Amino acid sequence: MSSGNDANSDQTGAFEKRVQSWQDDLESGIRGLGKGSWARIIKMARKPSSLEFRQTCIVCGIGMFVLGFIGFVMLVLMDNVLPSFFEWLTN
Repeated sequence: MSSGNDANSDQTGAFEKRVQSWQDDLESGIRGLGKGSWARIIKMARKPSSLEFRQTCIVCGIGMFVLGFIGFVMLVLMDNVLPSFFEWLTN
C-alpha cells in the first residue's frame, strides 16, 4: 500500500515542480516589463489634449479622403478611359 502512496506523491511532486517553474517564468517576465527600449515610450505616453486629438482626426480624415480619391480615379481610368490597356488584368 505504501508503494501506491509513493507513486502518488512522486506525481504530486512533479506537478508542483512544473507549476512552480511556470510561476517563476511568469514572475520573471512581469519583472522585465519595466525594462527595455519600449518601456521609456510607455512611461512618457500621455493623453492628448482636445486640440491635438482634433488635429490628428483632421489629418487622418484628409489622408483617407486623398487615398479614396486616388482609388476612385484609378477605377474610372480602368473602367472608362483606358479599358483596352487594362484588359490584360482581367484575363
